[in-house]
Amino acid sequence: MAEPAPTRVVIMGAAGRDFHDFNVVYRADPRYRVVAFTATQIPDIEGRTYPPELAGPLYPQGIPIVAEEALERVTVAAGGVDEIVFAYSDVPHVYVMNQGSRALATGADYVLLGPRRTMLRSSKPVVAIGAVRTGSGKSQTTRHVATVLRELGQRVVVVRHPMPYGDLRQQVNQRFATYDDLDRQDATIEEREEYEPHIDRGHVVYAGVDYEAILRSAEQEADVVLWDGGNNDFPFFRPDLFVVVVDPLRAGHETTYHPGETNLRMADVLVVNKIDSATEAQLATVQSNIDRLNPRATRILARSAVTVEDAAAVRGKRVVVVEDGPTLTHGEMSFGAGVVAAQRFGAAEIVDPRPYAVGSIKATFDKWRHLDRIIPAMGYGERQVAELEQTINAVPADLVLVGTPIDLRRVMTLRTPTMRVRYELDETTKPDLRELLTRFVRERAAAAAG
Repeated sequence: MAEPAPTRVVIMGAAGRDFHDFNVVYRADPRYRVVAFTATQIPDIEGRTYPPELAGPLYPQGIPIVAEEALERVTVAAGGVDEIVFAYSDVPHVYVMNQGSRALATGADYVLLGPRRTMLRSSKPVVAIGAVRTGSGKSQTTRHVATVLRELGQRVVVVRHPMPYGDLRQQVNQRFATYDDLDRQDATIEEREEYEPHIDRGHVVYAGVDYEAILRSAEQEADVVLWDGGNNDFPFFRPDLFVVVVDPLRAGHETTYHPGETNLRMADVLVVNKIDSATEAQLATVQSNIDRLNPRATRILARSAVTVEDAAAVRGKRVVVVEDGPTLTHGEMSFGAGVVAAQRFGAAEIVDPRPYAVGSIKATFDKWRHLDRIIPAMGYGERQVAELEQTINAVPADLVLVGTPIDLRRVMTLRTPTMRVRYELDETTKPDLRELLTRFVRERAAAAAG
């Protein structure tokens, strides 16, 4: 009797969860054949190949990565597809089902892979940080948790959600401990934004493509593995403590975006951030949704404390503001820490940068119409970094306020005086994360001893 033909699969992604889901669910299973990845959100991903070195023996030619717009053409070219897997994050629920309608119209099943099939188990305790939306404050929360764990005597290794925008064969299992590591491995602005603040604090960061290999490497030098999530995705590792950040400035999104609502429902701890910027109505909406969907979670209220290097130097200046790119684009925020600093410290004007934008930065403004007075720090490759530099330098301003987690002056030459804006988590309620983490460390130590 002939063996049944493998189930033909297309994975819809954005160079992150899609690769992880393939690696842990499909790569070594002969019952499946992944015929293509589709790509969106991130520029210049399509047209590449998931290389055979990563795809494994079942895929000697690798797997093509095509634009999401080509989904229907791919299914036809493959002679029909049996399953289409949705594998990216920070999109409205209705968008997920719009893509589902496209998938079902081809005749295929539409699949969402869940935590049980995709989370890897660690031999070390795992603390995971997630969020309900991009830009909620995951990074500052992760920095704070890493610092507290280290002060509690734990060796902390941070593992960051993937951002493999270069040669995938060179990004299988990356370790970053110094700025030289960032330069040597050609880290993009988006990667540097996540890695540099940890490196500044003496924390080792892992990232890449193959998270089984990454986890096993991290375990060799960690007492606690700290998962630093991307977008609003749920963790790749099974957490022993799951901390999720909620953003009241986008009140209601915690129940209407995928997979942020999943995170809200799974969380052990919910950090309601930015309470100093939100209205009472926004906070009431968030609190009501938490009461309804996850009342068992420990709830912490926090401010996102904004500081600048020299507050007096901001007053009266015409400023151009540069903010974190993904927070503004698919995160849909119209402002960030840079705008908050400009307003709080008395800038005379935030100059509209749109007339001066060039290349891909102009295209970003054309696509994301809600952006007006801020420049998204897009830097997915050398050309885009150069266009970002050219745009910033062209704006007639007295001062550049950089609200990104890194110092842009490390990767470009800015002719206008530049000042960094920093933002850190400032908890206002008890128990706070330090108390919860102290309990977590003690309980794990007792379990190991007993």
